Amino acid sequence: MKNLVYVLLCAVLMACSGQKAMTPNAEQVTENATQWLTFEGKKKTSKHIVFITGDEEYRSEEAMAQLAKILSKRHGFKCTVLFAQDPEKPGIINANYSYNIPGLETLTDADMMVIFTRFRALPDKQMQHIDNYLRKGKPVMGIRTATHAFNFDKDSDSQFTHYSNGYQGEKTAWKDGFGRLVLGEKWISHHGSHKHQSTRGIIAPTAMNHDITNGISDGDVWGPTDVYGVRLPLPGDSQPILLGQVVNRKGEFDPADIFYGMKPTDAELPGTNDQGVDVNNPMMPIAWTKSYQLPEGKKGKVFTSTVGAANDLLIEGTRRLLVNGVYWALELPVPSKANVTLVGDYQPTTYEFRNEAYWQNKQLKVEDFK
Repeated sequence: MKNLVYVLLCAVLMACSGQKAMTPNAEQVTENATQWLTFEGKKKTSKHIVFITGDEEYRSEEAMAQLAKILSKRHGFKCTVLFAQDPEKPGIINANYSYNIPGLETLTDADMMVIFTRFRALPDKQMQHIDNYLRKGKPVMGIRTATHAFNFDKDSDSQFTHYSNGYQGEKTAWKDGFGRLVLGEKWISHHGSHKHQSTRGIIAPTAMNHDITNGISDGDVWGPTDVYGVRLPLPGDSQPILLGQVVNRKGEFDPADIFYGMKPTDAELPGTNDQGVDVNNPMMPIAWTKSYQLPEGKKGKVFTSTVGAANDLLIEGTRRLLVNGVYWALELPVPSKANVTLVGDYQPTTYEFRNEAYWQNKQLKVEDFK
């Protein structure tokens, strides 16, 4: 009997010992979780583009992962994609978590930054990488909510509160924040009716021969995301490339449809809205170029597009606009008609705000975008 008790005791101790031995390994797997992705370029000398995602509404994580794949596979660029994550759950994307985007140190050797974030309040260590990049005057592309990419609380002790959307502090050069100083505009308004009026791209009269319009005609760029309002004229040397024609939905609103019932073939143009504004006179720029320069920094090139949500990228012309913008910003010859064929099985989700339970249940891994 004593022998049996001894054997059982040893078995229990061994089991406990084995469990303890497994615990560090399990933690190591979590710590080593893939937190960002890199799609290699065609050559070791390929230009390196870093995509920064993190918005609650327009599925930037889906859109930028696809755009990175296109630029890597079809055009040979090296592309790194960064994602919003709760630091306690590394490798799991949570677009609602506004305080952490790991991998921003990859900007150190980047040739271009593409940013598609919304109201982020990142720690100083991460913001410093963005600030260092911008001070070098390197190329930037901002997409949709990047006009309001950052937002720090008024009582924040961050050294980068001047990046906040609508900033009105002592650093007067930063009035209205990152969006205005770097990209050309901050958050202003939904100029079209959200989820009910789509955006058709019309080439601006002064951009008919601009390289970014290569392979693009009026109407080729379309998106179910509405036109953003901007203040006219845009600042500095901004040059409108596309104007956004506001288009009514012809069919019924369909919350289950990827375009909410809107279609690229919709043709009816609205008159005045409920505030008496003729939304197509004048049309708002939805894509433009400009230069930027941080105080004490070098001058750089910017391409901004307020179309580019995940479902916008289902449209060939919209993808071509963004690819052309990358070539232009990098000062490379823009293809006459860039190959923008989708890579893999691209099935984006609809744009809308989703609660915390959605992200907890989804458990979307960074590795899922490989």
